[in-house]
Amino acid sequence: MLVLTILTWVLSGLLALVNLMAGGMKILKPHGGARPMPTLDAFTDGQVRWIGVAEVAGAIGLILPPLLGVLPWLAPVAALGLAVIQILAVFAHRRHGEPFVPNIVMAVIAAAIGVLRLVGA
Repeated sequence: MLVLTILTWVLSGLLALVNLMAGGMKILKPHGGARPMPTLDAFTDGQVRWIGVAEVAGAIGLILPPLLGVLPWLAPVAALGLAVIQILAVFAHRRHGEPFVPNIVMAVIAAAIGVLRLVGA
């Protein structure tokens, strides 16, 4: 069980870090000058910021509740929310002919974290 716990924390940390960076970028610079993600051109600045807020909230919800032992049921909910965001991102990237495999990988990792948190790892 210790191995599953360590695996859950490592995956949670990596997923949280990726979502904090991506969400923070979307909040601070929704349509930055270099246009690192042309997919975002289909959305307004407000919509991009809300996506960023959802990613940051999911990252925080993935780490803080289990770490503090307060409302631990929020971690699987956050993982599920991040998985949904990534699945929706697959459709947006496909529409623009961009690579979407990283989104699928992150969705699978988020779903795995959700299941591992539900079983108590």
